[in-house]
Amino acid sequence: MRRGWRRFLIMNAVAFALVLLVAIFAVLRREEAVQEALAAAPGRSGAPSSDLPVASASVATPASAIATDGGRPEPIDVAIVQDSGALTQPEGTSIYRSPFAMPNPGPPVRIKVGMLLNSIDEYEIKTGKFTADFFLSLTSPNPIPTLNLQFPNGKVESREIIADKPTFKLFRFAGTFKSPPDLRKYPFDSQELEIVVEDDAKGIDQMRLSADRERTQLARGFRALGWRVSYLEARSISQSYPDRFENDDLYYGRYIFTIGLDRFATSAAFKVFVPAFVIVLIAILGMWVPPNEMEVRSNTGAPMLAGAVLFHFALMQEVPATSYLTRADKLMLAVYVSLALAMISTWWMFIVKEEKMDLVFRIARTLVPTLCVVVMALGSLG
Repeated sequence: MRRGWRRFLIMNAVAFALVLLVAIFAVLRREEAVQEALAAAPGRSGAPSSDLPVASASVATPASAIATDGGRPEPIDVAIVQDSGALTQPEGTSIYRSPFAMPNPGPPVRIKVGMLLNSIDEYEIKTGKFTADFFLSLTSPNPIPTLNLQFPNGKVESREIIADKPTFKLFRFAGTFKSPPDLRKYPFDSQELEIVVEDDAKGIDQMRLSADRERTQLARGFRALGWRVSYLEARSISQSYPDRFENDDLYYGRYIFTIGLDRFATSAAFKVFVPAFVIVLIAILGMWVPPNEMEVRSNTGAPMLAGAVLFHFALMQEVPATSYLTRADKLMLAVYVSLALAMISTWWMFIVKEEKMDLVFRIARTLVPTLCVVVMALGSLG
C-alpha cells in the first residue's frame, strides 16, 4: 500500500509539473501575441481612424444586402493657394478645410459599387488572413473620375481591367485580406470576412459610393472549404483620418463587402468535444476499480491528466491568443475539474483508515461521476 501511495504521488507530481509548464508557456505566448497585435494595429502613420456612416443596411441571409448614401454637408467651394504652395480655405466660407478638398467641385458623382465574389481560399483562423478572387463593378449615370482604388485591409496581387467606359468600369482582383476573428464560440464559431475598398484620392465632395444591390452576390461556383455561407452584406460609409495633418477634415468614401461564414458543427464536435469527453470517461471508469487494487486505480488519473494537457496544447496551436476564454477553453477547464475530482477521490481513499475505504469507495463511485456530468455540461454550454 505505501509503495502504491509513493508511486501515485510521483506520477501526479510529474503531471502537475507538466500542467504548470504548459500554463506558463501559454501566458508568455499570449503576452507576446498581444504585443505583436498592438505593434501591427491598423492605421495610417499611426493615426486613428473614425468611421462615420453615411448609411448602411444588412440582410442576414445568403442574399446580398445594399446600403445607399445618406445626406452629408456639401463641400467647400473656394480654395486659395498660399505662397508656400499649401492649400488652405478662407475661414467662414467652407465646410471642409482640408487642402485636398476640391474648389468649386459641383455635385459629387454618385457611383454604385457591385462585387461578385468568386472564391475564398486559404482562410487561416490563427491570423485572420484569407485570399479572395472577385469582380468589382462601378456604375454611374455621370462620367466616373479617375480612380485610385485602395484596399485598406489587404493587398491586391493581380488586377485585370475588363471594362473601362466613361460611366462603367469592371475589374477583376485577386489578393490577400485580413479580418480579425471572433473566437468566443470556438469551435462552433462564425466569422465575418471583409473586403474593404476605398479611393483616398478623392473625398466625398467629388464622389459618393453606394452598394449596388443587384450586383452584390456570390458566383455560381463559389467555394469556401470547411465553411458554410450564412449571409452577405454590403455597405457604404465615410472614412476620416483626422490626425494626419492640420485641418484634415475631409471624408473619403469606403465600400465594405462582408461575408458571414459558419464552421461545420459536426467536424468541430469530433475534433474538440469527442476527445475531451473520452478523456473524462476513461478517468471516471477508474471509480469502479475496487479498493484492493489501489495501485491500478491510482494510475488512471495521471495519464489522463497528461493526455488532457497535450490535447489542450494542440488546441492552442490552432487559434490565436485571445483576451477572453473560448468555448473550447471552458470545455478544457471542465475536463481539468473532472480529472481533479477523480484524483481527489483516490487521495481520499489513501488518507482514511482501511476499514472505511469501502465506504469512501461507494460514495466516490456515485458522487464523482454525477459531479463530472454537471461540470462537463456547464463547460460544454460555455
